[in-house]
Amino acid sequence: MKLPATGMYPRITKLIFDEWQEVWDCCAGNKLHAIRPTIGDYKQKTCLSRRDTVLLNRLRIGHTRLMHSFLLTGDDLPECGTCQCPLTVKHIRNKHFVASSIKDLFDSIETHKIIDFIQETRFYKQL
Repeated sequence: MKLPATGMYPRITKLIFDEWQEVWDCCAGNKLHAIRPTIGDYKQKTCLSRRDTVLLNRLRIGHTRLMHSFLLTGDDLPECGTCQCPLTVKHIRNKHFVASSIKDLFDSIETHKIIDFIQETRFYKQL
């Protein structure tokens, strides 16, 4: 029985994704793996500007200009103004939002509320 090559595409695609997922699972210590443990298409939940999308992705992985600029400038590590702890995305998240992880935060809170919070705290241009 002859089978057209296009009939094999779904099977081949599944095999490729399974291999890719296996490699990705070996990177469990990776910050990106903690945010997106499964590979595949990522659908943005809302229509955001490019700037807001970049900002949210930086917050998800914890790399922002505000928290990491000291590495480039040679300045001291930034501190929280109220508790003098190192200023990190995780610190801000724990202080202002109830979520067990960054992934849970972005899954449970609407993205426009996070953007609004960042704009109200005047961190928008610094991140």
